[in-house]
Order: sequence, then C-alpha cells, then structure tokens
Amino acid sequence: MKVEKEITVYCPKCNKHTLHSVKMPSKSPQRAMSKATRRHNRAIRGYVGSVELKLHKKKLSTRQKVMLVCKTCKYTVERLMGGRAKKKIELKV
Repeated sequence: MKVEKEITVYCPKCNKHTLHSVKMPSKSPQRAMSKATRRHNRAIRGYVGSVELKLHKKKLSTRQKVMLVCKTCKYTVERLMGGRAKKKIELKV
C-alpha cells in the first residue's frame, strides 16, 4: 500500500483540514525494567540457554500505522491506514 508523503487531513488541534506530513513510526527500545523483562530474567537465572516460550497464534495480517504531523501547529496524530492490510505501507517518492 503506497501513501503520499504529504496529505490534507483534519487536525484536531487546529480544528480544520490542514496539510500533514506522513512518517513511519519508529519502534521504541524495550524497557530494561518492564515486568516481562524481569520475569524472563528470573526464569533464565541458573540456565545457560534460553527458556522456551509459549507459542501464540500469529495474526494473518497486522494493522499499518502512520504518524501524521501537522505542518502549521506540529501536532502529531497516529492513524491506522487500510485496516488489516496484507502489504506494508510505503511512502511514495
């Protein structure tokens, strides 16, 4: 799915339709002190290898997110594009 680099959409802060720049969200690094990390570290204490994880069913497709940044007020909005799209989102050149 190809998306334009700049689109005109509604800005909730400006309360009108303005030009927004589209950017892909970057994945944040995992927190070292999160509950899941602490649980995993407790489980692997004393073992050389890794602990087997429970297998979860994988979703067939994922929701594609983009970040819309307003050109006038610099307000950022997260938007789902295309619902459950099979293809990844690309920005048009």
